[in-house]
Amino acid sequence: MSEITWIKLKTDMFDNEKIKLIEALPDADTLIVIWVKLLTHAGRANAGGYIMLTENIPMNTEEMATIFNRPLNTVRLAISTFERYGMIYKDDGKVKISNWESHQNIEGMERAKLLNAERNRKFRERKKNENLLLSNSDDVSVTSHDSTELELELDIELDIELEKEREEEKKKVIVADAPSLPFEEIISYLNERAKTSYRASGKKTQGLIKARLNEGFTVDDFQKVIDIKTSQWLTDSKMSGYLRPETLFGTKFESYLNEKGGTSSEASERSDPKHDERQSRISETNERRKRIAGIQSDRDNDDPV
Repeated sequence: MSEITWIKLKTDMFDNEKIKLIEALPDADTLIVIWVKLLTHAGRANAGGYIMLTENIPMNTEEMATIFNRPLNTVRLAISTFERYGMIYKDDGKVKISNWESHQNIEGMERAKLLNAERNRKFRERKKNENLLLSNSDDVSVTSHDSTELELELDIELDIELEKEREEEKKKVIVADAPSLPFEEIISYLNERAKTSYRASGKKTQGLIKARLNEGFTVDDFQKVIDIKTSQWLTDSKMSGYLRPETLFGTKFESYLNEKGGTSSEASERSDPKHDERQSRISETNERRKRIAGIQSDRDNDDPV
């Protein structure tokens, strides 16, 4: 393994939704420390983001617990959490940092390795020349001076390259790879059931949906919440205004999901108090009609033929 002594951490790291979700978990601080340790070990291995014990041996969970000096169960929780949020994935039993290029500029790493190799080559050449000069002359000042200048030039070149990388990174917006999310499907269902016209492209709406999906909820869960709340609120003039993404898909999403409610427009109608009142009036009317019909029938039977 060719060790790299630095990795990149973005200053807005703690604004990331996944980090915020992790901060809400038990042992949150320990989980974040484990995440940073994974990044540093991936940089040290310099194996494309893989967490390696040696060049050919991937690091397993038990070894991570020992090396990171953290409880095994906590490390297992961290690995499962990071994997769920797409921060890492397992490739043939090896843990790998997702989107590793966001933490290391691959081209910059290769450039650093080349410069380091060149520095080492020049250093060996200098030592060889010094040995030759020592055997032929007592004056080695020129060679030493020239070699020192060369090393300084290589150091300056490396610093310039690293500074260029940092400047380029400031201009980039790194977006983690993710599969297409069902924004349109969910919002279309809401608009159909709640008689609304919300756009699936709204950033706030998409952020709420992504947050719930990251927590493990499914499209079916979104549809169930929409069904439950429309059956309760659609015919209520005070509550119907809350049939909106920021209310339905916010922090009360799970509690809404566990409520009992309708799953169709028919169920929505049955849950309407006005519907029950109408049914009661209809029943009373039918009873009166039956009584009137019975009286009329008795009168008809009393009439002479």
